[in-house]
Amino acid sequence: MPVSDKLTPESVASALQESLAALSEITDAASLRGQKAQIIGENSALSQLNGLIKSVPNEQKAEAGKLVGGARAQLSAAFAEKEAELEALERNQALAAEAVDLSAAPKYLGLGARHPLSLLMDQIGDVFVGMGWEIADGPELENEWFNFDALNFHPDHPARAMQDTFFVKPVENHLLLRTHTSPVQVRSMLERELPVYVLCPGRVFRTDELDATHTPVFHQVEGLAIDKGLTMADLRGTLEHFARVMFGQEAKIRLRPSFFPFTEPSAELDVWHPDAKGGPRWVEWGGCGMVNPNVLLAAGIDPEVYSGFAFGMGIERTLMFRNGVLDMHDMVEADVRFSAQFGSVI
Repeated sequence: MPVSDKLTPESVASALQESLAALSEITDAASLRGQKAQIIGENSALSQLNGLIKSVPNEQKAEAGKLVGGARAQLSAAFAEKEAELEALERNQALAAEAVDLSAAPKYLGLGARHPLSLLMDQIGDVFVGMGWEIADGPELENEWFNFDALNFHPDHPARAMQDTFFVKPVENHLLLRTHTSPVQVRSMLERELPVYVLCPGRVFRTDELDATHTPVFHQVEGLAIDKGLTMADLRGTLEHFARVMFGQEAKIRLRPSFFPFTEPSAELDVWHPDAKGGPRWVEWGGCGMVNPNVLLAAGIDPEVYSGFAFGMGIERTLMFRNGVLDMHDMVEADVRFSAQFGSVI
């Protein structure tokens, strides 16, 4: 039996019971971690009694060590059990806080969508890339020479007038907002090696009032092919394939004689739309023709060796009679409900 008055079986049992009682009163893992030193650490009552063993006579140290060690082992086991219990409780409470009521009404996040005009331009680009053509782009602020002179527009042509074209002041600088994407065709002929097969989509500007069928800012897609031996038959075959991709395999085209300064001969392009709103019918789609020799000469191309064809149509107009859109305002007012109805594809 230890001789120290403080190190007795009674004092060890009392210290153990006090520690177990304190342990039982702890109800959460955070408090348990905060009081670990007072219960089983260096500050605990049993640790203090353990420190008294060094003053016990040598022949009694084994018995004293066994007495205190047994109590400490019992307390450590109780602490570990309590720790596991409270940590499990803490995890369960966290899971309960993150629980989702599957019977509750869902909250939908309203997402936007790409504008149908950009979707349609991408689809048109895919058609021609699939035929081996390239996509060409150019500046929207254009020089008058590219927009008119190089395309065989006479200096007195009405399209040059201020009421049709947005000129940039001072007018003497000959800068304007392009009225069509045809300047991209001129730039392509000047910059690329022959033969040239390019598609030119983009935004254009004209001094139109915004109404159900017109807008001062709209989109066009134009195509240009320059090669040896091209004829109107090549133009017609290209446009027939394009129309069938856009409007279905039953679609067909017709060409009506017309006039454009940059093509000769020129034609208006009509498409038979089998699913048009109101029933199948012919719809005017755009213009086309063989590239005027003067345009080839302006780009430094010998018209005796090369020929070419060109075509162009409005993206908004295509979307209107392809998808039954009745009012141009729907395309320009940025109402997400209009774009969302088209989804991710047209």
